[in-house]
Amino acid sequence: MLGSVSEGLKNNSVQSQLTDFARIVNARLSELLPPVNRIPAELHQAIRYSCLAPGKRLRPALTLACCDSVGGIKNQALDAACAIEMIHAFSLIHDDLPAIDNDDLRRGRPTCHIQFGEGIAILAGDALFSLAFECIAECSDDPKKIVQVLKVLTHASGSDGLVGGETVDIQSEGKHIDKETLDYIHSRKTGALIKASCEVGGILGGATQEEIRILGLYGEKVGLAFQIADDVLNETSTPEQLGKSAGSDRERMKATYPAMYGLEESRSKALSLAAESGDLVKNFANSAFLQQIAMFSVERLS
Repeated sequence: MLGSVSEGLKNNSVQSQLTDFARIVNARLSELLPPVNRIPAELHQAIRYSCLAPGKRLRPALTLACCDSVGGIKNQALDAACAIEMIHAFSLIHDDLPAIDNDDLRRGRPTCHIQFGEGIAILAGDALFSLAFECIAECSDDPKKIVQVLKVLTHASGSDGLVGGETVDIQSEGKHIDKETLDYIHSRKTGALIKASCEVGGILGGATQEEIRILGLYGEKVGLAFQIADDVLNETSTPEQLGKSAGSDRERMKATYPAMYGLEESRSKALSLAAESGDLVKNFANSAFLQQIAMFSVERLS
């Protein structure tokens, strides 16, 4: 189903390869998500509306690429990659709610709660989170690997990961915070799931513990670089360019790198992190592609 990443790089740009990954992930997501005509129909419409919305599918692409990087069969990681996208979609639905960021636009379309109402949006996020772990549990792989994947993703999603970072993020609005708190927020609300995406790919690809550790460090740096770039673009882009609200971080006095360090230093930090992450994986089979993904995560700053 999936071609060789290294072969693809001979003829295609990283954008082309990511587009190919997104196409494959979207097709499998469409199969895994409940159909819109199944009761409760409106809930399932909201689930598909949010999870299949246009997007880069960076996290599942990293899972597939990291699986490939250790000699694994990428098809074995496809359902887990889709599950990670479901967790990401759940986090976006809840992040956009009036009680948190109160955003009206996501990926160039009305947010889930604007389109379907707040109650359905909350429940759609809940259902996606549940379905993600159901998909992983049903993967036909070594049970020990599946348990390890479940442990990585539950940790990355909970109070020590995504949810914890989001909590400190909303608690920090309008306050002066230190560098450690800012790093805590970014490394968890964005970085944790990107790190986990890389680790999961390594696990399912049969990586050694050392390889999994390195892939996790790579993902951690890519995740932080991506979030810093997102902070910068929130300050410098238009809603049309972003596909979501622009300038909202400053309006809500959110804890961001530009607010603490300024735009130029933030840009420099993001680019430096992307380069550092690429150095970490230089000895992996498809190091060129992993390095290009890292730079792609911040190329929007150029």
